[in-house]
Amino acid sequence: MIVLGIHAGHDSSAAIIIDGKIIADVQEERFSRNKHSNNVPLKSIEYCLKKAKICNINDVNKISFSWKSNPKGLNTVFGLKRKYSKKEEIAIEIAKTFFGKSLGMSNQKLPIYYPDYTKIGNNKFINNNHHLVHAASAYYTRKSNDKCLIFTIDGAGDNICTAIWLGEGNEIKLLKKYYKEAAIGWAYGIVTEGLHWIHGDGEGKTMGLAPYGDSTKCKGVLDKFFPIFKDDKLVKESKLGDSFYWSENGSTQFHFDEAKEVEKLIGKYSRESIAAEAQRKLEENVINLVFGWIKKTGIKKVVFAGGIMLNVKLNQRIWNNRENLIEEQHIYPNPGDSGLAVGAALLEYYRHNKFNGFNLDNLYLGPEYTNEEIEKILKIRKLNYQFIDNPSKKAAKLLAENKIVAWFQGRMESGPRALGNRSILMSPLKAENKDTINAWVKFREGFRPFCPSLLYEKRNDYLDDCRDEFFMITSFDVKKNKRNAIPAVVHVDGTVRPQMVNKETNPLYWELINEFGKLTGEYIVLNTSFNVMGEPIINNPKEAIRCFYDSGIDALFVGNYLLEK
Repeated sequence: MIVLGIHAGHDSSAAIIIDGKIIADVQEERFSRNKHSNNVPLKSIEYCLKKAKICNINDVNKISFSWKSNPKGLNTVFGLKRKYSKKEEIAIEIAKTFFGKSLGMSNQKLPIYYPDYTKIGNNKFINNNHHLVHAASAYYTRKSNDKCLIFTIDGAGDNICTAIWLGEGNEIKLLKKYYKEAAIGWAYGIVTEGLHWIHGDGEGKTMGLAPYGDSTKCKGVLDKFFPIFKDDKLVKESKLGDSFYWSENGSTQFHFDEAKEVEKLIGKYSRESIAAEAQRKLEENVINLVFGWIKKTGIKKVVFAGGIMLNVKLNQRIWNNRENLIEEQHIYPNPGDSGLAVGAALLEYYRHNKFNGFNLDNLYLGPEYTNEEIEKILKIRKLNYQFIDNPSKKAAKLLAENKIVAWFQGRMESGPRALGNRSILMSPLKAENKDTINAWVKFREGFRPFCPSLLYEKRNDYLDDCRDEFFMITSFDVKKNKRNAIPAVVHVDGTVRPQMVNKETNPLYWELINEFGKLTGEYIVLNTSFNVMGEPIINNPKEAIRCFYDSGIDALFVGNYLLEK
């Protein structure tokens, strides 16, 4: 069975599944180069079909969407009629009567140089609730099918901000849903906007800034925006006004007037302390909600999705407070909207097939390039390069010499984290390396932390109370005897957001870290995404070369080829 999953909206994406295996998963931003692109993911769809060796889209059994009603552009691409509510139908009829046409119903049509997807049978298209798709991305990527609670928390989708689900066997059942009255994600986004960062993009900055502040100096000043949960009950609702949006460069941002109130609070209490209070309120809310439902139901296995679950400090707090209440904590590693394509595909696939658990061991699901393709690009650009038989060993040597190394290998990662195939690397042994990467390569704020990649076998040498974490989705405390040994990747609060690297999953990257360990005694490297601030992660060799020469990177490994400055 072949299922194509499509999300059109913030972080548009496409994914394809064949007989339960994810063949490809990619965000449209990687092709358009517009971060968080909300375009119809035509390039992503094209890539997925090509990777699955499908020449005719009619060979796909089902096409599963991430919304109850499709965006207009998606309907145009597939020749579908939009489904209207009763109120919308009345408005359309009034518009026809007085203006002779339906408002907003311009004659949109795809140019002939795009693929024609309009001749697909309507019985192949499936619409789904946005949050149900989030729930599916988390539930159907866990290792078992036994009973669990599923929590989906994001900005908003299909009139849901926060939802709790029961997963068991093949079924996902809604237990409780909330809209603006429990807008946890929106509240955190309002603070992000008040800090003058993009709502729906800069929340990671808010999280990174929070440990530098003191929430006790402004405790309670953000209470208006956040809901309050006591056990499983919502005891105080969020107090938010209307939401607004702004579209720019193919990406849509949401905004609230309350951000102006946050801006004033920042002037009174400081950016750092307001960020700290926002993080405190977020953690307090979600922890009360999660543990309240665990106590209510007695279910000790919990899984998570939705953009809020990109907050690694929140995920750590849940883990650290588990005591005897949590036996399993699974977070889909691409939990934001870019993970909805996989969720939509899995949801439809398991409507027809038995779910027995899923082994999600990697996210290397994007495009890759052969050495022949890479060398052709290098030759056309008349660049000086050399072929390296063992790029892992050579890269480790350069890192040990404190060089900045760009690492472009294999298939591009899905989701927002670089996991060793589209990465910029540096030694973690010198504290000043964090500032060097921020200033010379990423061109971003100096407080921003960096993550480590470490050998899976060495995880307990560096981390306290950790579980297996291959996708940088949870932070952990660093052992005290190691904090001064790897200062460039330890955040100010003594934590790291690690990627544990398995030899079986990524042998080339594992070997690089292992060789670095042989040279330095530390089997861990600083790893950040191969891009500069404000741009999507690098997709192809052309972009890798451009980023290399437009930043302070010392060496670029692309396949077996090495470029040095």
